[in-house]
Amino acid sequence: MKKEERLEIISKMVDEKNYVRLVDIVEKLQISDMTVRRDLNELESRGALIRIHGGAKSRNSLKYKEKSHVDKYLINMEAKKIIAEKAVKLIEEGDVIFLGAGTTVELLAKKINHKSLTIVTNCLPTFNSLVEKETETFNVYLLGGKMRKITKSFLGEFVNILIKKMKFNKTFVSANGVKNKDIMTSVFEEGNTQKIALDNSEKKYLLIDDSKINVEDFYVFYSLDKMTGVVTNKEKNDMLNQFAKKVY
Repeated sequence: MKKEERLEIISKMVDEKNYVRLVDIVEKLQISDMTVRRDLNELESRGALIRIHGGAKSRNSLKYKEKSHVDKYLINMEAKKIIAEKAVKLIEEGDVIFLGAGTTVELLAKKINHKSLTIVTNCLPTFNSLVEKETETFNVYLLGGKMRKITKSFLGEFVNILIKKMKFNKTFVSANGVKNKDIMTSVFEEGNTQKIALDNSEKKYLLIDDSKINVEDFYVFYSLDKMTGVVTNKEKNDMLNQFAKKVY
């Protein structure tokens, strides 16, 4: 493969995913680690991307159009399934939990098969995944308000007032990006609702696949070091291991 062809492929990978790891490029192109490093350095010198530890991120990482809930559901599905399998093991009978918006959290909801739980969510797809499981001891509550169509989650002061009055054993949220200690999402309203739920929870868990690591978004709604743990598909990550209390 010619150099310019390699550079074009790498550039497209970074722009499509916002962040790409060096090892992923090596695997996809079947070239050496050193060759990838040289290519990334050259692309950075051309202004095509930004080099970061272990890979590269797009210069447009703060300008990308957020994908819809349906589109997100199809991306990194295997990684999200791994995360859901790990996260469901953190839930115990009798827990009162809050589930935030996001396709990874929705997959977690589908894995839940407990007999006695109280679950609160502001996300319609997550509620739909749980409501048919309801029994006298398995209760599911959907908090209504103004729906954000792109994530199919309900937001606004009405939702926030209710959550402020609730206490949870565990809260599970996802995010659009994590960099250093910053956990980020696209809009203030969605991030603020998740912050309130996290503040009112004994244990706090972030569910995030490795494509979101070292990716930035508009609004920082929480700090990584305040989370009880991070559940991801790949436990070995320098940034997560540095700032998170525990990585699953």
